[in-house]
Amino acid sequence: MQPLSLTLKGFRGIRDGLGRDVLTLDFERLADGADLVAIVGANGRGKTTVMDNMHPYLTMPSRAGAAGPGGFSYYDHVCLPENEKDLIWAHDGRSYRSQVVVRLNGRRKTEAFLFVLACNGAWKPMALDDGTVSDGKVETYTRCVESICGSADTFFTSVFSAQGKRQLSTYRNAEIKTLLADLLGQEEIRALGQKAAETARLLKTGLAAIRQEQASLDEEAQRIEGERRRLDGAQACVAQSLSTRQAAHAEQESARTQHAQLIAEREQAQGVEARRRQLQGECQAVIQAGKEAIEALLAQDRGEQQRLERLEQRIAQRVGQERNRRHVLQNQRRQCLTLLAGAQAVRRGERRLPLAERVLSLRSAQVGTWREHVQRLTQCQAAERMAQQKLSGIEREAGQVALKAEELGRRFGLTGEVPCAGTDLQGQCKLLNDAREAQALIPSAEGTIQRLGRQKSTVQKELDALREQHEALSAAPQALARAEHRAECARARASQFALLAAQAGEMARAGTTLAEIDQELTELGTGLGADVAADQPVEMPEEAAERQQIGATRQAIAYQHEQQAKHYRATLDRLKQALVALPAPYDEQRLIDAQTRMEQAAQSVTAAEQAHLNAVRDAETLGVLMQQATALVGRQARVASRIAHVETELGNWNLFAKCMSNDGLIALAIDDAGPALSALANDLLLACYGPRFTVSIETLVETGKGEQKEGFDILVHDGESGESKSVGLMSGGERVWINECLIRAVALYLAQHTGRRYGALFSDEADGPLDPERKRMFMAMKREVLRLGGYQREFFVSQTPELTAMADAVIDMDLHREPHEVSTGA
Repeated sequence: MQPLSLTLKGFRGIRDGLGRDVLTLDFERLADGADLVAIVGANGRGKTTVMDNMHPYLTMPSRAGAAGPGGFSYYDHVCLPENEKDLIWAHDGRSYRSQVVVRLNGRRKTEAFLFVLACNGAWKPMALDDGTVSDGKVETYTRCVESICGSADTFFTSVFSAQGKRQLSTYRNAEIKTLLADLLGQEEIRALGQKAAETARLLKTGLAAIRQEQASLDEEAQRIEGERRRLDGAQACVAQSLSTRQAAHAEQESARTQHAQLIAEREQAQGVEARRRQLQGECQAVIQAGKEAIEALLAQDRGEQQRLERLEQRIAQRVGQERNRRHVLQNQRRQCLTLLAGAQAVRRGERRLPLAERVLSLRSAQVGTWREHVQRLTQCQAAERMAQQKLSGIEREAGQVALKAEELGRRFGLTGEVPCAGTDLQGQCKLLNDAREAQALIPSAEGTIQRLGRQKSTVQKELDALREQHEALSAAPQALARAEHRAECARARASQFALLAAQAGEMARAGTTLAEIDQELTELGTGLGADVAADQPVEMPEEAAERQQIGATRQAIAYQHEQQAKHYRATLDRLKQALVALPAPYDEQRLIDAQTRMEQAAQSVTAAEQAHLNAVRDAETLGVLMQQATALVGRQARVASRIAHVETELGNWNLFAKCMSNDGLIALAIDDAGPALSALANDLLLACYGPRFTVSIETLVETGKGEQKEGFDILVHDGESGESKSVGLMSGGERVWINECLIRAVALYLAQHTGRRYGALFSDEADGPLDPERKRMFMAMKREVLRLGGYQREFFVSQTPELTAMADAVIDMDLHREPHEVSTGA
């Protein structure tokens, strides 16, 4: 596989490192005729991004968690809505073109197309012999690429050393065997092993189904055996049920005969029963007629009783009304008497009312006079308080003016004490100026003090006059209180006499009403002391006549009731004698018992018939079960034979699958290839690093018990120390060049023994841990590998200027930056 040109669009590594969205590299032009091609540039310029895309596989190995397409996704490494990788490459003399489109606009989607260059110079979709065509799907693209270049694991293990790649010494046994099997071209053996394993799996599945069928047959055999045990003695049950059925039939015939006899006896007794029913009907008719006649008489008696009750209700209502009227009149009479008892007080109130009104008028005038005196006293008190406040204000102002005059006198006294007096400086002395201003203010302060003295004398005289007036009016509140009390008493007395005088007309009306009440009580026939006699009801003449008529009617009804009772009783006695003379009635219970016995006998017959039928059915079922058991034994034998045959075939296919697996022929092939791989690796070590180290590949490792088991280890022999140890125990730099020799030995083995030859090798910063001397040896090894394997060139990335100087061609990523960027390295 030889890359010819590469175009990357929208990759983050290119945009972040070079500041551009699209990068195109023409490897045919940049590496024309070169064996070793170095890709250089400062850190972060996108060297690894370019290296990871110089192959047709759908992965960036330095970014993948695992080799191959399963551990990588493009979506984290692109940034545009539509991103593209366009790689033109050659393999085995044919040119191919890989186009990978990664879309982020909306729903994520990846499309991959593989084209092959036709004879007419046009690109056409790649088509495999099995009909697979590269149609843009990732699966078909991967199949087409692997059909041309082999599996991704083989490619990235042998010819592509990605940055951070796992070393062979870290591979587990199963991983290294799978890898070496792929490297050695054991796909067909492994495919046969997988087919054998799949066949074994299918046989195991079929065996499980057959065993399930055998279990079903066993369950069926157990069921048949249980049914057979349950049906033991079925023939004896048939004979027993037959005899039971015959006895039930005989019992049913006996019950039918007895029931027919009882029916004949009941027909003979039907004439007597008809006469008995006739007599019983007549008895019921007599009883009904008697009840109706007596009920009619009782209804008449109840009517008269209700009439009597209505009479008594009218009498009681009349008496109650009279009693209520009498109580009302008596209450009114007592009220009139009570009112007339105060007639003397009313007359006295009428006589004394004018005098009480004149006294009330005089005392009200006294209250008005004393109220005026109290008002004058209140005004005098208010004026006295105002004068007192005014006097206090004058005294306070006079004190302040006196203090001010004293202060002015003190300031004026300083005119003779200041040092500048009589000198040229006295015009500039502020203290002397202040003293002179005080001299001008002293007469004003003295005049204010004299004015305040005159005002104080005037206010003091007014205050003395107000105090004398206050003393003269000081007794006015007490006198007002006494006058108001006496006026209130006079007002109450006058009001009382006025009320009594107002009752004079009511007294006259009460006398008239009392005379009317006495007249009405006399008419009621009770007088003034007839309350006790009024409780006894007194009938009127018409009420007494009605009561006598009701009594006579009820006596007549009672006589008719007695006569009717005697008549109907005699009729019933005659009919009962005729009933007694008839024969005893037919016993229907005997017929019911016979019917019940006949029905029970029929049920017994039905049960016996069903039991006999069940016994016959059980006997037939037992015969069928015996036939089924015989057939089931044959089926069980055939199923057991099939299980034995499938188990034998399963063992054979499991053995064949194991022989075709990594632990079988593939392990033998790996054992055969181990010395050849070791020899190639040792040749590279000898040609490039000298005779100190030689390696051997061990496929059998020793366990803790000293036994041998399948495994993988790279043993390194040190010619200087004479020791042998695993490559995992060596230093980091030693592991690097030994691992690179092994990897390139694998590539040489593929080219020499399997015919799988790649046109180019790839290496990304694999020389990091090496010292300068080993780096130069590392470059020598690269050229030796190209010579021995017949490779056209190797592309490598290195941060060591000495190594890039040893390359035949250099691809400088700094030259592909956008013009506005500033260079940070060579």
